[in-house]
Amino acid sequence: MSTTNFPCKLACTALAIIVTLGAAGSAAAGNREQAKRIHDRLAGVPPSATVLSSMETLVASGSLSDKIAAANLAMDNPEFYRVTLKNFITPWTNEEQTTFAPLNDYTATVIGIIRDDVDFREILSGDILYTGNGITPAYSNTNNSHYQAMDDQGADLKTVLTATAQSAVTGLPTEATAGVLTTRAAAKAFFVDGTNRAQFRFTMLNHLCNDMEQVKETSYTPDRIRQDVSRSPGGDSRIYMNACIGCHTGMDPLTQAFAYYDYDYPVDGNGDPDFEAGQLAYNDVGIMDTDKTGASTGTRVQAKYLQNANNFEYGYITPDDQWDNYWRTGPNSVLGWDPALTGSGFGAKTMGRELAHSQAFARCQVEKVFKTVCLRAPVDAADRTQIDSMIASFSTSGYRLKQVFAESAVFCMGD
Repeated sequence: MSTTNFPCKLACTALAIIVTLGAAGSAAAGNREQAKRIHDRLAGVPPSATVLSSMETLVASGSLSDKIAAANLAMDNPEFYRVTLKNFITPWTNEEQTTFAPLNDYTATVIGIIRDDVDFREILSGDILYTGNGITPAYSNTNNSHYQAMDDQGADLKTVLTATAQSAVTGLPTEATAGVLTTRAAAKAFFVDGTNRAQFRFTMLNHLCNDMEQVKETSYTPDRIRQDVSRSPGGDSRIYMNACIGCHTGMDPLTQAFAYYDYDYPVDGNGDPDFEAGQLAYNDVGIMDTDKTGASTGTRVQAKYLQNANNFEYGYITPDDQWDNYWRTGPNSVLGWDPALTGSGFGAKTMGRELAHSQAFARCQVEKVFKTVCLRAPVDAADRTQIDSMIASFSTSGYRLKQVFAESAVFCMGD
């Protein structure tokens, strides 16, 4: 007997055994294992024996509706709200996009909207805010202590979060509320200093899954680009024409919706800012803004919109909060704007509605949930078909994001 190929034959035999055992293990993965996988993906903790048995029975029926019901049982676990959703949402609330940030009014409001099956598009336009029932200290416009207390206590967000009108708590006029865009946390992260373009950029990134590079297009009319944008950065006008203009032609007319908002914070005796003690500022009717010297600007528009005017004095001077969506035509019409809306308006509420009613918004939410639950981005035709199916379901079920979590978990529960 030749022993020349013996090592190879031995290795191949071992590999065959491993593959066979793996296939047997996969085949042995039955209803109970699938039910547990659904629970693990959604709650991140093992189910109780009672819950697992109920989920197993539902999965075993074979019907999609029963499998969705099993996923809903998993989402009854408080950890779905306290951990899964908190980690899912928190990166949207800060420029670093980290999950290692405390609970805040932005995160809590999105969690509450998901829990209560509120139309998810309201996160960008609703007069809505979630606070903690019975949690002390109470909500404050100047600190995050209320939500930090919930975090520190490990509060059950499934039961403690209570919906209220944002205008009733913050003092904003109803027409100035725009869901999470006008929460204190969003103001602290994206309205602070700067030009308010950060609020728009991160809204696009977090809620339409498009950063400015993806919507960059130089064919639109640049008539609304502010004075602070140099037309020849570094002395080279080609940079402006081929790069800067691509983002600003669409962004600046939309960011005008935030013209009356800012994040005000105290400064100590040494001139050091205390960002943690700041609050959202809004110039209501009759309030004129002031510049750095304290002089009135004669307009409700925040002075930050008028800064660095000498960069290009013939640039656009913001007179009010009227916004226009230039992207409704041309290449960026692919974002799928709602034909029932006009594509223009005044203030953050109507602009937030414009963004949230786009097809890009719906697709973005579904793809984010799929990645969170399935632990991967869609990779093949089956995944993409499922994404399209869930977008359709999301749109026809009243934009309930909890339904998307359930459908994603069922799809990724394994065979």
